[in-house]
Amino acid sequence: MSIQAVIAKYREDVAWTEGFHEFGITALVYDKSGDPEAQHPLPNIGREAHTYLHHIVSQYEQGLADFTLFLQGKCLDHMEPGMTAQRLARRILDLANKKVPFKGLADYSIRCDGLGRPHGLSDPANLGKWRGWGKDIPVAQVYSALFSGPVPESFHIRAPAGLLFVSRERIQLRPLGLYQRALDLVEADPDDANNTGHALERLWYLIFNGYAKLNKESYE
Repeated sequence: MSIQAVIAKYREDVAWTEGFHEFGITALVYDKSGDPEAQHPLPNIGREAHTYLHHIVSQYEQGLADFTLFLQGKCLDHMEPGMTAQRLARRILDLANKKVPFKGLADYSIRCDGLGRPHGLSDPANLGKWRGWGKDIPVAQVYSALFSGPVPESFHIRAPAGLLFVSRERIQLRPLGLYQRALDLVEADPDDANNTGHALERLWYLIFNGYAKLNKESYE
């Protein structure tokens, strides 16, 4: 059984990932800092969604681990107090041994409508923090681009903050075309000025929910 942690890094210190090694969890760090010595550099676009989608699209056919752990560089801040890499690794091994197909790892959930409301993107305290400040989050629009059927009026996000544990089978339940379309959406909004990356953060739990009927007939 293989387990791989895919880390979306900017300038965070990710030395904590070394704590995974003793548990047999490999760590693949995609680096968006511009460091010329980075082993797996990516352009600094599209938030962590771009990193995750790049990995899935590039590894979809043969490179996915049995279980993949998608994490941001400072992921431990979004988990319960006292979380360490070692504690997280033990939790991941337990999920893998129990064959859990998908799990959000943040210690909270979010409810929102198709515009991502309520959200903090218009909060004066967050001015300048995101390029998409002052705009809504296009949750319903991105949902419609990825899935068939009517768009839900509300969403219960059980995997916020881009912290995800998912099996290869769940990833591959969706066609490669869905992930490529999602990647195209992110790359068309590289600075996240339209909050596309924020929308995907709120849709991972649906992408990986195992309900194949949501797949479109074609993504061409």
